[in-house]
Amino acid sequence: MPLTPINQAFETLLGSLTSIEESESVSLIECSGRVLANDLVSTVNVPPLTNSAMDGYAVRTADLSSEPTLLKVSQRIAAGEVGTALVAGEAARIFTGAPLPEGADAVVMQENCEVENDSVRILQNVTSGENLREAGEDIRAGATLLRAGHRLLPQDIGLAASTGATELTVKRKLKVAVMTTGDELVPPGNELEPGQIYNSNYFSLAALLRQLDCEVEELGVVVDDLETTKQVLFGAAEKADCILSTGGVSVGEEDHVKAAVEANGHLDLWKLAIKPGKPFASGKVGNTQFFGLPGNPVSAFVTFLLLVKPCLLKMLGCQNYEFQKYPVVAGFESKASGERQEYIRASLHHQDNGRVEVKPFVNQSSGVGASLSSAQGLAIIPPYTSVAFGDALEFIPFTELLG
Repeated sequence: MPLTPINQAFETLLGSLTSIEESESVSLIECSGRVLANDLVSTVNVPPLTNSAMDGYAVRTADLSSEPTLLKVSQRIAAGEVGTALVAGEAARIFTGAPLPEGADAVVMQENCEVENDSVRILQNVTSGENLREAGEDIRAGATLLRAGHRLLPQDIGLAASTGATELTVKRKLKVAVMTTGDELVPPGNELEPGQIYNSNYFSLAALLRQLDCEVEELGVVVDDLETTKQVLFGAAEKADCILSTGGVSVGEEDHVKAAVEANGHLDLWKLAIKPGKPFASGKVGNTQFFGLPGNPVSAFVTFLLLVKPCLLKMLGCQNYEFQKYPVVAGFESKASGERQEYIRASLHHQDNGRVEVKPFVNQSSGVGASLSSAQGLAIIPPYTSVAFGDALEFIPFTELLG
């Protein structure tokens, strides 16, 4: 079977997904990272009243016929207070955020004023509207602030709070069942016997899923047995929106996940033209979405970020699920890659001449999980491409992939 290029695989994946329809109302403080189910429409103006942009004196610009101008200070208005109407020949001491009194149309900053007893001398004239924040300048009542399908960021929570919202309607959480395979795997906390390793994949994948606010069900380590694997997958399909497995999707005699999925459903993808991550698989177990990740920790982590995370976001109805790539300059050289597009763990380095270069982690083995913590992101080498110092490449920071 020929390997599937990643762009083609991505199109196949996105076209096979079913988005969830259910939503729930969630307290605003708990909404960060969730996906809006409805448009967010403001019911108020922000700010509600025209207010002062600085500490100073509210004036009627019609009174400022000459410089300097002496005006009587008739009142003091602090933020949270509402003053009385300003009449001709008067100014109001005003502070940042305080509503502008009726009749005033500008604020003179206090640095341009001199206080004389109960009056103020205006040393520098202002024009109408100067140093003010108009009512509704930030947000107008009736304005659509965020569209359905937007994944809420912390700043969006502040935006919603500024309109008086206390809760938002968001898509319910995805239920993701996570299965790891391999007789050699044991949970951390146990003493390793000869031939055993700790099950790190579950913990990294569970952390990634919780970043997406998914409900994670641990299916445990499934032994390398076809019937057992089939039973676990079938049971998970009855209660989860998605099944995520690691290992067992290659072609070894102890790799049973592919056969178990096909016994209860079908695969849409298997074996991609990427490195690391070639054994990636996806399809359905019954009507439940299935993603089969490779067992090596780097391969599992990278394919989750490149392929699975965008799919989960789309299942939540998220409208923005793609990640950005950034142009960089190679600070290394390499022989021509093969038919697979390579995603190498790399970091950015600032040179004395001001140029920023990308350089790879020294060991690119897909079993070296420490590289994921040491590197800053993934540099992309297209198929059949050699790299020389100074070549233009694309780079995906982990901060972008994990956002």
